[in-house]
Amino acid sequence: MITALVVVFVLAYLAIALEHPLQINKSASALIGAGLLWTIYALAGPSSEQVAKELSEALGATAQIVFFLMGAMTIVEVVDSHNGFDVITSRIKTKRLSTLMWLVVFVPFFLSAILDNLTTTIVMVSLMKKLLDKRDDRLFFAGIIIIAANAGGAWTPIGDVTTTMLWIGGQVTTLAIMTGLFLPSMINLLVPLAITSRILGSKPVIAPYEQNSSGQMPTTAFERNSMFCLGLGILVAVPVFKTWTHLPPFMGVLFGLGILWLVGDLIHKEKEDIAKNHFTLANALSRIDMGSILFFTGILLAVATLEHTHVLTDLAKWLQDTVGRQDVIVMIIGLASAVVDNVPLVAASMGMYSLTDYPADSFLWEFMAYCAGTGGSILIIGSAAGVAAMGLERIAFGWYLRRIAGLALVGYFAGAVFYIVQYRLTH
Repeated sequence: MITALVVVFVLAYLAIALEHPLQINKSASALIGAGLLWTIYALAGPSSEQVAKELSEALGATAQIVFFLMGAMTIVEVVDSHNGFDVITSRIKTKRLSTLMWLVVFVPFFLSAILDNLTTTIVMVSLMKKLLDKRDDRLFFAGIIIIAANAGGAWTPIGDVTTTMLWIGGQVTTLAIMTGLFLPSMINLLVPLAITSRILGSKPVIAPYEQNSSGQMPTTAFERNSMFCLGLGILVAVPVFKTWTHLPPFMGVLFGLGILWLVGDLIHKEKEDIAKNHFTLANALSRIDMGSILFFTGILLAVATLEHTHVLTDLAKWLQDTVGRQDVIVMIIGLASAVVDNVPLVAASMGMYSLTDYPADSFLWEFMAYCAGTGGSILIIGSAAGVAAMGLERIAFGWYLRRIAGLALVGYFAGAVFYIVQYRLTH
């Protein structure tokens, strides 16, 4: 049974990693893998009652992450439908590419810390189309935006889905992860940024011709500012809600979503139904990426079978015996996230190491959050931010490998070394 489970999981993993060459959506591969793994476990494993109980436990843990992501993504879509992100993007103006680079990358670094790196990348890459006319310039900026978004998402519990998973699982706490990873994440960004700014030098910004935006409903300044501040305020308040009430984070997000829905209805109550429909939460729900939601569901349920059959525990022992050093093991996991999705990697790690042996906020979990969150920047298929930018600007895998991968790799190791030194000095 164990051999069959490992083979099915590896094949599902390969299908996810080779999503683009195979032209098979990774969500389909994850769901099929989860279905096959639980089927094999149910037929060849212990009693059906025990399997059903373990599946219910896995579903409960998975549902918390899924509901949190759905709520957060819906809030972001509501803000975007009100053109709320124009509050930030309309203030970025400069005539030098190097100066623009410094302005641009710090926006996604801090924005992805309170939103998510996928949404932040979409907003910023779309902004570049309004600011830059030359495609080569836009591609270069898109690559640095990916690094910035992934680095910014790693140091807060709501910024990157892998850090969110560790936070919800109790492996990290809000204040510790923010203070521990802020500087390493900043180093991860500053090193490639410094190299890039020297390459760009004094090259001028060539702006595109003015074009009227289409497909957007007009909004007032009050509507934009209100929904932007309220939406981001709700997301920022979720960790506070969890600390104060000790309820799961998804409850705070759903509570905030209800408040946002109420405020939206009050703001638009005087409008006609046709004009009001664009701003409703029902419309926002129709625009969230349900494929990603199903992918997370499938991969987390798939990993749960390996956890219950103790495959991950055996893997942890093998890594410990073969490699030995914990920091090297975690860096290997981070590098692997450049090839395959970091969600199953972190989910597997959570199953491999127990909180009894490695309590909350220990070196393992904080370093895992950094490596898994930033390692995906090394290849364009290694993170949701990279895949989004790849689709928006049609970035070729080879181009990113030649122009951006080296920068991301240098930043990754620089931040990792900084964190190790910082941890030893402070502990």
